[in-house]
Amino acid sequence: METRRLKQTAYSFMILMLSFQTRVTAQDIVSHKEMQVGVILDMGSGVGKVIYRSITMAISDFYKANPHYITRIVFNTTDTKGEPLIALYAALELLENTKVQAIIGPDPTVEARFLEGLEEKASVPILSFSPSLFSNQNPYLVQIAQDETIQFKAIAAMIQSFELKNVVLICEDTADGRDMANYIIIAFHDKNIHVTYTSQISTAASDEQIREEFYKFQHMQTTTFVMHARPSLASDIFSMAKEVGMMGEGYVWIVTSKTTNFLNFMNDDALESMQGVVGFKSYFPKSRKLHKFVSKWQKEYYGSNPFKEFQVVGFNGILAYDAVYALAMAVEKVHTKVTGASLLNQMLGIKFQGLGGEFKLMNGRTVSNPIEVINVIGKGDRRVGFWMVSGEFVKEIGKTNSSSNSGLEHIIFPGGTTSILKHRRLLMKGKKLRIIVPGFGVFPNLIKMAVDHRTNQPMLSGFCGDVFNTALNALNYGLDLEFTTYPYVEGRAYSDLIDKIYLKEFDAAIGDITISSNRSRYVDFTIPFSDTGVGTITRNAKRSIWIFLDPLSSNLWLTSGGFFLILGFVIWFIEHRINEEFQGSTIQQTGTALWFAFSTLVFAHREKLKSNLSRFVVMVWVFVVLVLTSSYTATLSSLLTVQEIASNGGRVQLPSVSYELLNRSAKLKSPADYARVLRSGSVGAVIDEILYVKTFISLYPAAEFSLVATSKSTITNGFAFVFQKDSPLTREMSIEIAKLREDGTLKALEEKWLKQPSSLISEDVSAPTQNSLDLYGFRGLFLTSALSMALALLVSMVYLLHEKYWRGKNKMEILRSVLRRSHVQSQESDTEPTI
Repeated sequence: METRRLKQTAYSFMILMLSFQTRVTAQDIVSHKEMQVGVILDMGSGVGKVIYRSITMAISDFYKANPHYITRIVFNTTDTKGEPLIALYAALELLENTKVQAIIGPDPTVEARFLEGLEEKASVPILSFSPSLFSNQNPYLVQIAQDETIQFKAIAAMIQSFELKNVVLICEDTADGRDMANYIIIAFHDKNIHVTYTSQISTAASDEQIREEFYKFQHMQTTTFVMHARPSLASDIFSMAKEVGMMGEGYVWIVTSKTTNFLNFMNDDALESMQGVVGFKSYFPKSRKLHKFVSKWQKEYYGSNPFKEFQVVGFNGILAYDAVYALAMAVEKVHTKVTGASLLNQMLGIKFQGLGGEFKLMNGRTVSNPIEVINVIGKGDRRVGFWMVSGEFVKEIGKTNSSSNSGLEHIIFPGGTTSILKHRRLLMKGKKLRIIVPGFGVFPNLIKMAVDHRTNQPMLSGFCGDVFNTALNALNYGLDLEFTTYPYVEGRAYSDLIDKIYLKEFDAAIGDITISSNRSRYVDFTIPFSDTGVGTITRNAKRSIWIFLDPLSSNLWLTSGGFFLILGFVIWFIEHRINEEFQGSTIQQTGTALWFAFSTLVFAHREKLKSNLSRFVVMVWVFVVLVLTSSYTATLSSLLTVQEIASNGGRVQLPSVSYELLNRSAKLKSPADYARVLRSGSVGAVIDEILYVKTFISLYPAAEFSLVATSKSTITNGFAFVFQKDSPLTREMSIEIAKLREDGTLKALEEKWLKQPSSLISEDVSAPTQNSLDLYGFRGLFLTSALSMALALLVSMVYLLHEKYWRGKNKMEILRSVLRRSHVQSQESDTEPTI
C-alpha cells in the first residue's frame, strides 16, 4: 500500500511539474518578439552546408547564453542551387512577402553582386560572405569577409623579394575574375612586376581547354604563376600543371585566399598536385572560444555518426557564426522599433570578441586583419609567416620585428627546392623549344646543322652552335630542342629570321646574327658572344726575284717603255741633221737615240742638244720621269717595309691600299666571294665583321690571304642569340655566355673553329699585296708628254719642208741664171764680124 501511495505521489508531482513547465514555456514564447531573417545559400555545396550549420549553432549558443533576451531570430532559408537569378528572386520574395528584417548570404561572389543592385528595393542589412571588393552603392550591403584585394599587395611584395620580374596571372573568366585581375595587375605594376600573360579560364572549362592554356604558358617560358580562382577550378588547373610537368623544380605558384581559405574542402588528389604552392589565407587567432566551438562541431558531425562524411568548420563557418552573433545583438538593441536603418546602425557599432577574433565593422566592411602565409606540404598547409596591415612580413604576430623575426620561414617550392634563385629550372615536359637556324651554309665554321647518324637527330656544329650548346648544357634545364633550317633563297635576309621570332613562329634563332637597335625592338638578344669590331683581309704578295716589277702595273711598264722609244725617235728626228753627235751609221744613230732616251731616268746626258724643240720635249719628259720614279720608289719602299713587318708577325694598316667596304649580304655572300674579289684584284682589301674575317682566314691558306688590321669600332655590336620578348632564357643564357668568356671557354671554342692549322700564319708568308701603280693614275702626264712630242715633231717637219722648199727654189734660180748667161754669150759670139 505504501509503495502504491509513493508512486501515485511521484506521478502527481511529475504531472504538476510538466504542467508548470508548459505554462512557463508558453509565457516565454508569448513574450518573445520574433525577427524574420532571410538566409540565401547554395545548400548543395559543402560551403553552403557549413554556413547553414554555423548559423544554427550560433543562434542556439547565443540564446542559450542570453535566455533573458526578448527577441528571437527566425530563419527563412532559400536554396539558390548555385544560380544567381534564383538568389535575386529569393531576395525579392523575402523582402516583399516574408517581410524579413535582414538577409544573410549568399556566399558566391556572383550571387552577392546581384544583391548589390537591390539598392532601391531593399532597405534591410544584407550580410554577405563574399570577399570581393564591392562598390558600396548599396549602403545596406555589409561585407563580413575581409576584402581580398588587400592580399594583392602582399603577393607583389613577395614576388619582389624573390627577385622575379615576369609572372603569368590566372583568373576565372567571370566579371569578378576580370575585376580582380585588374586589381592584381595594378599592385604588380607598383612593384615593377610585368604580367607576361593574363589567362582567363572558365569555371566550366574542360581538361582539353585547360591543356591548351598550358601550352601557351610553356611557349612563354615564364615560371612564376599567380592564381586567383575558386577551389574547384584550382584543383583542375593544378592537376593539369602536374600532368604537363609544370609543378617541378624551378616553378613558383602563388595562390590567393580564394583557393587557400577552402583547402580543407579539397580532396587528397588536389592537394597532392599542389605540393610547394605558396598561399595567402584569412587568419583566425587561436582562442579557447574557437577551440570549444571546433570541438562541439566535431562531436555533432562525427561523434554521433562515425560513418557520416566529416566536414570541417572552414573559413566561412567562423564568419557566419560571428555575423549571426552580431545580428542577434543588434536585433535585441532595437527590439522596440525595428527598421532597416536602425538595425544597420546597431550592426556597425557592435564590437566583440568572436570566434575569428575581434569583430568590428567600418564603412560596411570588416576591419583588416593580418593575412596568413602558408606553404602546401603533404596533406595540409604549413604556416611560414604573416603579412601585416603595416605592409611587412613577419614570422610571428605580437613579437618585435627583429632580424630573426622579420621575413618568412623557409618555403619549400615545387620540386622540393628551397631557393628559386639558384635552382630555377625550365622543365617543360611535352614541349620543345623551337629553334630556327640560318641554313645559308656559306660560313660553315660559324654555324652548320647536320644529322647525327647515331641518333638520327639534328645537331648544331660550328662556333655559334658550340657556344649555344655549351651555355644551354650549363643551365641544365632539360629542354627538348626542335631545330628548323632556314635555307637561303634570293631576296631572303637575316631580318626575316627576326620576323619569325617576333611573330612567335619560333622561340629562338641561333647563328651569325648581328645585334642592332632596330631588331631589339621586336626580339631579345643575349649579350654578344663574339668580338665586336671589324677586320681587314688582303691577298698576300708572292715572294719573287721580280719583286722590283710589282710597284708598276704591266700596262704602265709597257707604256713607259713605249714612251722611251718614242722619245728617242723624236730627239733623233730633230737633232740628227744639225747635231754631229746624232750622226753616223744607222746603228750608231739608233744606239745614240736609245741611250739618250733611257739616260733621262738619271738625268745624265752626254749628248748636247742644239734644237730648242728637243730641249722642250726633254724638259716635259724629265718631269714625267721625275713623277714616275718618285712614285715607283715610294711604292717599292712601302712594299719592302710592310713585308719586313709582316714577316716578324706584325700588323699594319696600309695607307696606300685602296679599300672598298661592300655590303656582305648584297655582294659578298660567302668566303668564296671574298677570295674571288681579292684574287681578281678588283678590290685591294675586304673589311667585314671580325668573326666573318676570322672564318675566312681559317678556310683559306695563310700563304694567300692575311688579316692585316682590326678595329674595335662601334659600327657593329657582335653576334648574339635571339629569343622572344621577355623570354627568361635571354637572361639565363647571357649569364652563361659571360661565364664562358670569363673562364676562357669562349676563347677555346674560337681557337677550335676559327684557327685551324691551315690558317696558321707561316714565317715564310710575305706581306699583303698592295695595288700596283697603273696607267690610269699617270695618264695625264703621258698625255702631256705625248702632246709635247707631237708638237715638236710637227714643228720640225714643217721647218724641214720649208727648208727643202726654199733650197729647191734657189737651185732653179741659179740654173736659170746660168742658162741665161750661156744664151747671151752665144748670141754675142754669133754677131762678131768675120776676118
